[in-house]
Amino acid sequence: MNIDRCYCFQQTFAALKAVADRTDAQSVAALQEHVVFGQQCKLCHPYVRRMLRTGETVFREIVTETDEPVPD
Repeated sequence: MNIDRCYCFQQTFAALKAVADRTDAQSVAALQEHVVFGQQCKLCHPYVRRMLRTGETVFREIVTETDEPVPD
């Protein structure tokens, strides 16, 4: 199974990465200033944090808050 989007708002991680690259957003909160995603179940937040850190936009494993915690 591929995980490639925020399911609540149907925003693909590739589209979110394009916005992050264009705006230099480096956190979930900074990216949310430019595009609507991750405001309901928030299950995409650890994926978005990994995307911002690595550039990866398609995931084949479950990523959790433990794997990609909110930075201090």
